[in-house]
Amino acid sequence: MEADTMTDPMREILSRWKAAFDGHQVDTMADLFTPDALFQGFGPEVVAGRDAVRAYYEAVPGDRTADVTVVSTYTIGEEVAGGFADVTFRDPKGWQAPVHLSLVLRRDPDAWRIRQYHVSRVSAGH
Repeated sequence: MEADTMTDPMREILSRWKAAFDGHQVDTMADLFTPDALFQGFGPEVVAGRDAVRAYYEAVPGDRTADVTVVSTYTIGEEVAGGFADVTFRDPKGWQAPVHLSLVLRRDPDAWRIRQYHVSRVSAGH
């Protein structure tokens, strides 16, 4: 991750997300999302809410990690931010899945949270 995470909501939330993902801390990951978050992971369905996000991450093998490179960020006023990142999920056996990740963030009273999460797998012909 790049420096200056505290002044950029996208970098700050992705830094926290990566630490929780790499540590397989599903409750911490779920808490990064708004209660009404929309989530599109590798599955075919969009799911909604923290419980669905928690269930998704509980199903991810605990030995997976994520390499994150922030591509672009934005803010709209003081309560909305987001951007794009390139993420490569990996495991120790050599499996990897590169994705484009887009996030929409909302500032709650206590912290920035993910309101919308969407991954798109990167294919060789893409």
